[in-house]
Amino acid sequence: MSLLGEGFAAGVATSGYQIEGGFNGEGEPHNNWSGWEATGRVARSGVACDFWRHPADALDRAAAIGCNAFRLSVEWARLEPRPGAFDDAALERYAEILAICVARGMEPMVTLHHFTHPWWLGEEFWLRPGSPDVFARHVARVVPALAPYCRRWVTVNEPNIVMLMGWIEGACPPGRRMALSDAFCVLDNLLTAHVLAADAVTGVQRDAEVTINTSSSSVYELDRMLLDLLGLRDAGVDPSDVDRYVDERRAVHDAAFPPRHAGEAALRRFFAAVTPYGSEREPGRGSAWARLRGLTRRNTPRRAVAAAHASTRVRTLDAVGFDWYDPVASHAIRVPGRRRPAGGRDWSFGRALWDVEPHPTGLRSWCATESALRPGLPLWVVENGMSTLVRDGRPEPRDDGMDRPRYVREHLGAVADAVAAGVPVRAYLHWSLVDNYEWGTYEPRFGLFGLDRSDPAIVRWMDTDAQGDDAAGEFARVLAGLRAGDRSVLDPPP
Repeated sequence: MSLLGEGFAAGVATSGYQIEGGFNGEGEPHNNWSGWEATGRVARSGVACDFWRHPADALDRAAAIGCNAFRLSVEWARLEPRPGAFDDAALERYAEILAICVARGMEPMVTLHHFTHPWWLGEEFWLRPGSPDVFARHVARVVPALAPYCRRWVTVNEPNIVMLMGWIEGACPPGRRMALSDAFCVLDNLLTAHVLAADAVTGVQRDAEVTINTSSSSVYELDRMLLDLLGLRDAGVDPSDVDRYVDERRAVHDAAFPPRHAGEAALRRFFAAVTPYGSEREPGRGSAWARLRGLTRRNTPRRAVAAAHASTRVRTLDAVGFDWYDPVASHAIRVPGRRRPAGGRDWSFGRALWDVEPHPTGLRSWCATESALRPGLPLWVVENGMSTLVRDGRPEPRDDGMDRPRYVREHLGAVADAVAAGVPVRAYLHWSLVDNYEWGTYEPRFGLFGLDRSDPAIVRWMDTDAQGDDAAGEFARVLAGLRAGDRSVLDPPP
């Protein structure tokens, strides 16, 4: 008997801009990263993994390692490269790619917005009040062509990261920093866009399963609050009672995942202070807190609340979708000058992707808590993966000594443990199949398969990952063992 449960979807996750190639060059579709590529603020995406021209090469490899699910995105910039200019051939091509997935025994999971949109909508498109309606019209146009091949949909990828990286940290377009009021306006639009898009999908395909995936975070306002707002109607919360409900759910979150030190606690209090949700006189907080909230709070739209109550569906989510990397928000902030195990000092303030800590036991606990918070909904681990570094063509080992085969084994084991405990985890998608364009750079490598980039114009697949380890082979071995009921595949090698 499968240790993952019958019908479990196991596979890999990708996104169009990161693997397709053919964006933001002369004669190519341009997205909201076009200006950053053109000015040298980020590296050129170029050919990426050449997936658009040769999808079968990637899909054959995914099927060969035992995947029965494959996540990809359909790129709005490719489908509508100019206002009102719809590329029907591109839509047919996406349908053909989904058909190739199905022919290889893999169920597609389609993301409708994965961090990118057409350049002509502007870098601050999601700050515009009408952006959810524009996106919903786009979704209604593309879904009928894809629905014959797909039943599982992700409307918006990581809306919390879109607002955080674009309007607070400034690491993604539009590159603004600490624009807190605008950031929460963006978040409201993204959540509204999910509700409208989910209604559009199920209007075409009644049995569709639709979700939104958040990046797991210890800060309530940057993760679990989003799903609480989308679930207001299902929870029987009246729009007039939202602030009280948010205070209660924040308290539950902090009790389930308490801060381990003062820095983490301060970070959580900061976002609790600036969020537009929650009462000014939060239970357990004194008058000083109320004054602070009064100074920091800005009135922002709450269209997402109205949209959730006006939806054609009582539940705006058919599954709890989340991405698991390191959820502890304070881990992303480091003191410059720390010593590296390999020698020398690291003077960066933030944390590099290849320094993100693995937390397999945390994944198991997070699944259990999410299930308890949202009873009746299945869980999809929409992304989970680990970065290594390749600099100037040379792979560098991680400071913590973790390799990808071990990472795969321990995190698939955590999912199996959650399933064994009765948690309804129904999908696990590893990020990613192959080394891709990681939002402005090719240095971070996430792939089960590496790519030889000695010639940036030619894609050469490696049989190992970027570090020379057989990560794909370990993924296939562990997955096959778990499906066969063999728990010994989770044991470390002798």
